[in-house]
Amino acid sequence: FKSYPFRVGEKIYIASGPRHGDWEVIGVDEQRIRLRCPVSQRELECNPFYYFVEKRDDEPWPHNH
Repeated sequence: FKSYPFRVGEKIYIASGPRHGDWEVIGVDEQRIRLRCPVSQRELECNPFYYFVEKRDDEPWPHNH
């Protein structure tokens, strides 16, 4: 796996794990990634992570849960 090259403004969906759900990328540097939930506006700062990634342009965002 390689780390995903996050870009500010991306709208992402994490399918499982403690960060499960919809997020907007609001900050990126070499050490940290800042994410914001589009519903609660909660912000999260975390280390870069490694995932399997699929890019989909036709997905609704935020998802209806």
